[in-house]
Amino acid sequence: MSLAFSACQQLDLPVVSEADRLPAYLDDEERVVHALLDPRQLEPLGPGRYRYTVSQVKVFQLKIQPVVELQVVHRNGRLELEALDCQLEGLGLVEDFRLGLCSWLAAADGGLTGEASLSVTVSRPTLLQVIPPKVLEATGRSVLGGILLGISSRVSQQLLGDFQRWCRSS
Repeated sequence: MSLAFSACQQLDLPVVSEADRLPAYLDDEERVVHALLDPRQLEPLGPGRYRYTVSQVKVFQLKIQPVVELQVVHRNGRLELEALDCQLEGLGLVEDFRLGLCSWLAAADGGLTGEASLSVTVSRPTLLQVIPPKVLEATGRSVLGGILLGISSRVSQQLLGDFQRWCRSS
């Protein structure tokens, strides 16, 4: 039996100073990706492609560490980030696992707008057969929501801080 869950987070972040420079900043893909994701966990694979080792997640005494292959593209005035592939380390009992990640950032009047959607489809590990599917799915949605909240926090702190440093240096 497979489980499926998802979460979505929208972003509307005002930028007080030099908001007109946001489009140029978002064009510096590598800089933006390094501000969004921990560079120590990020491995460049080629133009616009990265491998990201997500921090370990603990769910029902299981320790899971996703390793995600990401693609970054500029499209329609937006910086888009999507997962191409994902492998789970530390959970050899799962036969099928699919992670969906679609996110984007764009400069808007006076700030940044964006959205991130995460979805997971996974076979139910034998160790978790005694837990009702609804509980597992609610837990999965909660974990994904926490991940998206962390990303939103990182955008508002790390990305805007890096944008301000970029503005001062250029």
